[in-house]
Amino acid sequence: MSIHQAQMPLCQRDFSQLLIIDAQERLAAAMPRDELEGVTANIQRLISAAKTLDIPVIATQHNSRGLGPIIAPIREALPEAAEPTEKTAFSCCTAPGFEHNISASPERRQLVVVGMEAHICIVQTVSGLQRWGYQVFVPADGIISRHPAYKQNVLERMRHCGIQVVCTESVGFEWLGDSSDEQFRAVWSLFKE
Repeated sequence: MSIHQAQMPLCQRDFSQLLIIDAQERLAAAMPRDELEGVTANIQRLISAAKTLDIPVIATQHNSRGLGPIIAPIREALPEAAEPTEKTAFSCCTAPGFEHNISASPERRQLVVVGMEAHICIVQTVSGLQRWGYQVFVPADGIISRHPAYKQNVLERMRHCGIQVVCTESVGFEWLGDSSDEQFRAVWSLFKE
């Protein structure tokens, strides 16, 4: 198949899940301040859109005794049922209980992945999800690393391996699909700033 024949997949609300990886206090403290604010706001937008559109939200915490809880702005935005999966492995795919959390909705084979750190837990998780047969979308403005060069490197690696690198606003509007959707204004208002 030539590049011109390849189809570009879109996020579809009936098939999607949102995965927030390790957006924790001590990790956040090591991130570039200006970028962290934008990434945090974008993760909050995606959580709000997912809740509005009844899309499951899954969160993880890496070694929370050492790295603390999920940062307050994200923790407070999570649905009540989204109890974070605790893990010590860098890939969520090797954490006990994680596979059960994402397989609870077997028709939802698309995962939108955001969080920290892009070049460690994000890349190892998306690699595992891809091996499991999931279609993976990573909003470039929803992930972060301590060093911008690390994030850039992993974005190139992911693109090269078939991971869909997108932006948060694209995800929100792909989930909507149509401006006549009854949830259009609620989702649009998240991105109009």
